[in-house]
Amino acid sequence: MPPTVSVLLPVYNAAETLSAALDSTLSQVGVEFEVVAVDDGSVDGTSAILVEYALRDPRLRCLRIAHSGLVAALNHGLEQCQGEFVARMDGDDLMLPGRLSKQAAYLQKHPGLAGVACRVRREILPGGGIPPELTEGARRYLDWNNSLTTPEAIRREIFIESPLVHPSVMLLRAVLVENGGWREFDGPEDYELWLRLIVGQNLSIGKLRSVLHLWRDRAKSLTRTDERYRQTAFVATKVRYLAEYLLPDFPGFVVWGAGPVGKELMRAFRRLGKVPAAIVEVHPRRIGETIAGAKVIGLEQVGRFRDYLHLGAVGQPGARERIREQAAQAGLVGGENFFCCA
Repeated sequence: MPPTVSVLLPVYNAAETLSAALDSTLSQVGVEFEVVAVDDGSVDGTSAILVEYALRDPRLRCLRIAHSGLVAALNHGLEQCQGEFVARMDGDDLMLPGRLSKQAAYLQKHPGLAGVACRVRREILPGGGIPPELTEGARRYLDWNNSLTTPEAIRREIFIESPLVHPSVMLLRAVLVENGGWREFDGPEDYELWLRLIVGQNLSIGKLRSVLHLWRDRAKSLTRTDERYRQTAFVATKVRYLAEYLLPDFPGFVVWGAGPVGKELMRAFRRLGKVPAAIVEVHPRRIGETIAGAKVIGLEQVGRFRDYLHLGAVGQPGARERIREQAAQAGLVGGENFFCCA
């Protein structure tokens, strides 16, 4: 009989941290599970560690492929997963007690969901080498991410950033298979998957309020070193889904904010041949200007564009909340015709 959960663990040169990750995973109780570990052509001691653990615990299945990258490893492993649910895990993180059983039970209780994540705690690995400014940025991101605990909040905020921490998520295997697994492209594979499922397929993913995953951060993490996770790649990915799935329902779109964030968003739209109908600004000296082919308007003129899709694009602390309030006062509805994109 197949296990309830398949833990999908792609690894590449993870010998430093892999034993702790495996210990935290294999010590999970309360649900039947297997661990499908895919060694993506490691050249350190990763393979030996996997073999050693597999000899001791038959729940661990080890696959090895020529080095092909994370997406190839994920999809190769997905083909071998037998469980009803697939739980992601990374070789440098730790599962906290109860994660697998609680997530599986939640999905069994809520059959309408495509998956469920959990809240995450972060620690910097010894010798992580992360500058203070990057540490602060990661703290703000995780605070925001952990605040999104309902499918509605995740859907409403999905164009700001990735609303789910990839290795904290458990998904229905059938959903992953039916939607083609992870996609290889010049951008973040996890964020694209959330957009494809939630925006493209109108599926819902929840999040447990419990902290059940420990993200162990360091400067050489893939998300900090790979070009696919640069800011411009995230912006291009979200704009592609906005243009393909939301814009067809509106006569056009309006961008709130003409600063660096708004201009980057508009550049990404322009690469798809799309220009905003207007730009909303509160700075009086900018009102009346033309930026990126669009006229800058004040708040009092927003009513003329009430039928349009409105996108908040400001990055300063507190500005997102102010824009939400102003949009609501103008009769716009978050998650319907107004979305924050930064």
